[in-house]
Amino acid sequence: MTTIEDLSQHSISEMSTDEQLELLRQIRLSRRTPKASSIKRAKTRAKKAKGPIAKLDPEMARKLLEIIEGG
Repeated sequence: MTTIEDLSQHSISEMSTDEQLELLRQIRLSRRTPKASSIKRAKTRAKKAKGPIAKLDPEMARKLLEIIEGG
């Protein structure tokens, strides 16, 4: 069974200054969270038909399609 003495972690008081700084850097890096983007992006909207095409009902659209296709 593992005990606390079996862990390889040294006491901070036993570490050199460089080791302490490296440990502090690692702890800070592990606590970082990604920042939320402050830029608001506009949503793209579907373009709506304008003019006489917007007023077509399905029957008129079918007839127009037949004319265009040459039938």
